[in-house]
Formats: sequence, C-alpha cells, structure tokens
Amino acid sequence: MNVYLDNAATTPIAEEVLQVMIPALRNEFGNPSSTHQYGRKAKGAVEGARKSIAERIHARPSSIVFTSGGTEADNMAIHTAITSLQVKTIITSPIEHHAVLHSVENVRDHQNIKVKMVQLDSKGNVDLQHLNTLLEASNQRTLVSLMHANNEIGTLLPLDDVSKICREHGAYFHSDTVQTMGHYPFNLTALDIDFITCSAHKLHGPKGVGFLYVNPAIPSVPFIQGGAQERGLRGGTENLYGIVGLNKALELAYNAMEKHQTHIQGLKTYMIEQLRSAFPDIAFHGEIAPENSLYTILNVSFPPSDQSSMLLFSLDLKGIACSGGSACSSGSNQGSHVLGGIHADSERPNARFSFSRYTTKQEVDYTLKVLKEAYGG
Repeated sequence: MNVYLDNAATTPIAEEVLQVMIPALRNEFGNPSSTHQYGRKAKGAVEGARKSIAERIHARPSSIVFTSGGTEADNMAIHTAITSLQVKTIITSPIEHHAVLHSVENVRDHQNIKVKMVQLDSKGNVDLQHLNTLLEASNQRTLVSLMHANNEIGTLLPLDDVSKICREHGAYFHSDTVQTMGHYPFNLTALDIDFITCSAHKLHGPKGVGFLYVNPAIPSVPFIQGGAQERGLRGGTENLYGIVGLNKALELAYNAMEKHQTHIQGLKTYMIEQLRSAFPDIAFHGEIAPENSLYTILNVSFPPSDQSSMLLFSLDLKGIACSGGSACSSGSNQGSHVLGGIHADSERPNARFSFSRYTTKQEVDYTLKVLKEAYGG
C-alpha cells in the first residue's frame, strides 16, 4: 500500500485544477502584455483570476502580486519593506521558514539591517510580551516577520494579537501564510497586516506559482526588473496556466473548507489517540490542540530504540511518505532548525505526518500498523 503523508511539502494536484489548466495550455497561448485578441484573452484570464482570489481574501485586486511561489513572495515582502518602507530592523523567530530566515540573514550581512529574534516556548509559541518589549526598544522602522503556522510543528500564531502589537508600535507586519492559505479563511479588511503569502502547490494547485498580498497603503518598488507586468513590480511574462490553476485550487479550498477541516482534523485526532495508546512514551512537537495547531500537520517524537535512525527509511520501504522536517532542508547534514529552535530532544527520532483532504482513515491505520511493527509491537 502506498500512503502519502507529506502534504506540508507539497500536495497532489486536484483533478479539477488540472481540467482548467489544460484548456488554458491549449488555447490561451497569447502573451498577456500583447494588445491583439490573443493577448487580450490571456490578460483577461490573469486579471479574472486576480479578481477572484482578491474577493476570497477580501482584498483589492491591485494588492495581489503573482509570484513563482511562497519563497519569492517572502523575499519580495522583505525587499519591499527595506526599499519602500526604509525598514532598518527586522524581528523574526528562529523557527521561520528558510525563505524568511535566509533572506533576513542576507540583508543583515549585506545591507546593515538589524535582526532580532523573539523568544519562543517549548511548543513554538511566540512570547508576545517579549515581542512587545522588542518593539518598545526599537527606535527604527521595524518589520515583524512571523509565520502563521509553522511548517514542521504546526503551531499557530495569533495573527490578530500580533497585528495589534505591531500597530501599537508603528511596526509593519509580514506573515508567511503558505501553510494556512486555503485551510483558514482570511479577511484582509478586518486583519490589519502588510504582507501575506501563498504557494499554489500547498493547496492542491500547480507548482511554480503563488502570490504576495501587499497592503494597498504601501508604496512598492520593482522586485524583478524587466517588463511592466504586475504593475511594474515583477517583470516577466505571467505564468498564465499556473495562475489559472492557483485560482481554481483556492476556489475548491474555500468552497469546502469546513468539510475539509472536519475530515482532516478527525484523522489527526484519531492518529494522536492511537499513537498514545500504542506508545506509552510518545510525545508531540508543537501544539496539538485544534485551536492552537494547524490541522494538517502532526510532528511525532518517538521513543529512542535500535530502529530510531532508520525510522523514515523503514516507512519509505513500506510505501509511506513522510518527513523528518521541511522538504526544503532535505539532504542537509544538519538537524531541523525548527526542532533546534524549540530545544527538542535530539536523541528522539521524529516524523512529520501531514494530511490532506485526500488522506483516508485506511491510510492512517496502515501507517499505525507499520509504526507498531517497526517498534516490535
């Protein structure tokens, strides 16, 4: 039996998404920047998708900038904060995605930007009092960059609370929402935030496309030089087929969001209960309570054993795909920076199981069976 439980890394493309992309690939081959009928048709598809996406998150269409995915969107947000807003200090956390951490390290080293790390508890929750203290002590324009849900341990950030703290101190706020877009509703009329991000392949859309939301009050400068695409902010011919697929993926996610959440949370809760029953010394990284945890991610800390070092390999041999952390860090000799950032016990093996609307109870039961066998149960 083959079981895919690595949906935090990427999701299988939905058939409905594929079906709207195929006609676009065949028929809408015009360049959206061209003024003839082929270009106008392509431009209409891009702008129709932009309008539809904006409506779903309660934003202006002009606030949506299409990108190649979440990494570019995160980079663009940080670039915009520095070049357009004259930000001189960035406050982030040690467990952010590398798209943020590596970007802020780069501007620290090459653009003389101060970088400060907010404190976390053992489950990855941001210490809001410490954040407030850091902002009180800052006498420069500051960007706070904190992800909505951690991609390895699933702990959720209280966006409204962080937004209020930022506004009280005149700081700008960017949140990497790659893991949560399509899983939770966003109302950017009510949420006071400057930048959020999306990557289509995290919600059953195609790879290589996403978007950055930019608060309309923020003046922007080009991130990628070239043509006048994306209001001059990102030169280069738009990925029309990807944009159409992204729009459809988000439509599907929003139309059945409550149904998907109920299904996936049920599987996650069931797996937690079964693991606790099978392994007395089982533990979980990050928050697992539904109100504090992204329902698609479960990071499990297993008791040490002779099979510990081979856990993921053993699962793979049995047809089960999961990970020990972020796929963006696979192949690295270093351990997970997220688990290191919350001071997790490095002697215990861990596995990140991440679910989707296509995951079944039968697949979870098979995974549990293999895990018990691997530990001699």
